[in-house]
Amino acid sequence: MLNYHIVVTGRVQGVGFRWSTHELALQHGLVGQVKNEWDGSVTIDVQGPAKAVKMFVKEVQAGPNPYAKVTGMQIEPRAIESDWQDFKMQ
Repeated sequence: MLNYHIVVTGRVQGVGFRWSTHELALQHGLVGQVKNEWDGSVTIDVQGPAKAVKMFVKEVQAGPNPYAKVTGMQIEPRAIESDWQDFKMQ
């Protein structure tokens, strides 16, 4: 199991990035959340089996849709959360 807090920068707001990220997380069976931040970045908290989380991160980094352009990702491992039941878009 992995739990990552990810800060994504680039063209990631106003281009369907959160929706695409949400769909990717659901496809991989992951839990957590994705949220726009005031500074133009997007934060993702994601948790699930290690292989699925690593594939998710790779797909997000490549840009989850053709309109998004990821120029930076900061990934911070976190403790496993027991409260998460699904993946939310905020």
